[in-house]
Amino acid sequence: MRCSESGCVNTTLGNMKRSGGSESEKRRKRRRLLQELGDQRIPYLGPSDHGFQQLWETSYSGLALRRSCSLPEELHGRVEAALFTLRRRGCFLRDLVKVRDRDVFTAVSRVLLGQPGTTYRYLDTRLFTIPWHTDEQRGTCCDPDLSAACKALWELNCFFCSDVGDRKEGDVFKQCRKELVGAIESKPSVEGDTESKDSEESKPSDDGGDSESKQSEEGETESKHSDDWDIESKHSEEEGPSSKQDAAWESRHGDEMGDMKTKQTELGSPTASKQHSEGKHTGWKHRPAGSTETETTDLGTQEKPVAELKHSLSGYHIEDEEDEDQQSGQGCSNLNPAKTSCSGPTQFNVTLLNYMDPAAMSQLKEEPYYGMGKMAVGWHHDENLVSLSPVAVYSYSCHDNKGVSSEEGPAEKGCWRIGLKVAWDIHTPGLTLPLQSGDSYYLRDDLNRTHQHCVLAGESARFSSTHRVAECSTGTLDYIQSRCREALSNLSTDPETGTHSLLSLLPATLQGYEEIHNEVEFEWLRQYWFQGQRYTRFCSWWARPMEQLENDWREMELMTQLLLAAVEEEGQPEEGRREMAETLLTALTDRQQHRQTWRDRCHSSLAQTLPPEEAPVDRPFWADDDPSMPLPFDLADIINRVESLLWRM
Repeated sequence: MRCSESGCVNTTLGNMKRSGGSESEKRRKRRRLLQELGDQRIPYLGPSDHGFQQLWETSYSGLALRRSCSLPEELHGRVEAALFTLRRRGCFLRDLVKVRDRDVFTAVSRVLLGQPGTTYRYLDTRLFTIPWHTDEQRGTCCDPDLSAACKALWELNCFFCSDVGDRKEGDVFKQCRKELVGAIESKPSVEGDTESKDSEESKPSDDGGDSESKQSEEGETESKHSDDWDIESKHSEEEGPSSKQDAAWESRHGDEMGDMKTKQTELGSPTASKQHSEGKHTGWKHRPAGSTETETTDLGTQEKPVAELKHSLSGYHIEDEEDEDQQSGQGCSNLNPAKTSCSGPTQFNVTLLNYMDPAAMSQLKEEPYYGMGKMAVGWHHDENLVSLSPVAVYSYSCHDNKGVSSEEGPAEKGCWRIGLKVAWDIHTPGLTLPLQSGDSYYLRDDLNRTHQHCVLAGESARFSSTHRVAECSTGTLDYIQSRCREALSNLSTDPETGTHSLLSLLPATLQGYEEIHNEVEFEWLRQYWFQGQRYTRFCSWWARPMEQLENDWREMELMTQLLLAAVEEEGQPEEGRREMAETLLTALTDRQQHRQTWRDRCHSSLAQTLPPEEAPVDRPFWADDDPSMPLPFDLADIINRVESLLWRM
């Protein structure tokens, strides 16, 4: 056992952000808890540690491992070829996301594949799928090589859909667990000759500087605590995608496609019993979930009792649940949740593909609570998923210059690992699981809800394919098209004169249609032109639907102008005019604020670092001088007119 040397669903625009007071209170509590922990490390177990299998079975039972050798060899080959095709074509791009009102780049490069017309939203960023190509869905939106790659990922998705919920396979997963421990224990222990010490960046900071180069360490550290934190440990907020990184990848892995073979060896990754500088602490003993007894010895007189820290964390955890609508469930994941929102066979509708090369990164954050090592992805719950739905992940590690996978080295930290912990629990030890190239793992039952996970960087570059049941009830093309039809149903056009008019002037009806107007613009058009359009050079699937959405948006702008004319019409009853004016003013004020936010994002210093083919686009139809826009674009002027009208009433 190890410890230190000294111890999500797309939301409506009105509900996208939490209150400032709640955020400030959370930050204060997080800072206090970090100070309480001080230099202590919470223990964690790896396969070489005694009690690892028991901990897995009792506190992490929702985690299932499927070894590389248990997947069909042909499927391995097609998937690996698909990953390299996507990488070679430049489809993996870093996302510009928003964290605590700041735009930051993800350290991991990504691309989203999935059902046609599906999107996945996280951290104020909407990703638009490149459709995977099934036997029934043969399109011309991609070239043949890319289509073949998308189909291979669809085949992997089909395998996961049929496998992840098959409880008859439980013995297989349990055997993988035992084999993993047996493989580690059969190898000689390798002691590291260097100590792993925390870098200054990994220390919590209270100064919260605004310097871009400092990357706001307060925000970074606190975000690792946040349940909706799904951003990677960023190496630089100012650094854009690097051509140097691409060149390095080509030089190291350019020949891999030529002689790529599917590895079918068992996970005998020699997970070293190498100890951190924190050393193995015999004072920490594994206790089943729910135990209230605290067993610690030789922790030092200056350290706070674990029970006291647990009490503080538990108090915070309850409050955090109320804000995040997370149910409690500390200590273990339930094999059979009493109530589930994901019933029937699992149907993964998207896969988020990730690529990262640690050698090309200038800096990775240290995992701050357990001392697990460098993090590629910080602690988080996967967000915006159907409640209690599973997650399936396929991991592929690239080879070094000698064609040997990095996991074959002697040190556990040389390979990629996943780390897991019970959310806001310092009693239950964390868990690390090394991954061999081609391994897959599942987060089943309620594990994603009750636990958090991170990805610990290895020495080689790595791909992952993370298959999810995205909650996209408001995130599909069909959905937003139906919303457009609903709004435009209030617009009437005279077939002879072409004159437009509104069918209903009821304030409640008008408010609903103006909300749809904002949703189309800020949740779809702005999102697409901010980053979604980057993929049009690979796949043209979204081009025509987005063009139609633009046309629908223009019609809604016309409806807003008609509403303004009705408000200013003197012949209308004053009370009705007032209600309409108030409805219009609310919608326009909100629209003005969001438009400014998106202009700022498109022209931010980070956005300017992107190459032209990836840079956010501020579409011409948002400009005042667009000849195809017959309506006044100056919202400030319209708002002033409505405010003046209300003042005179």
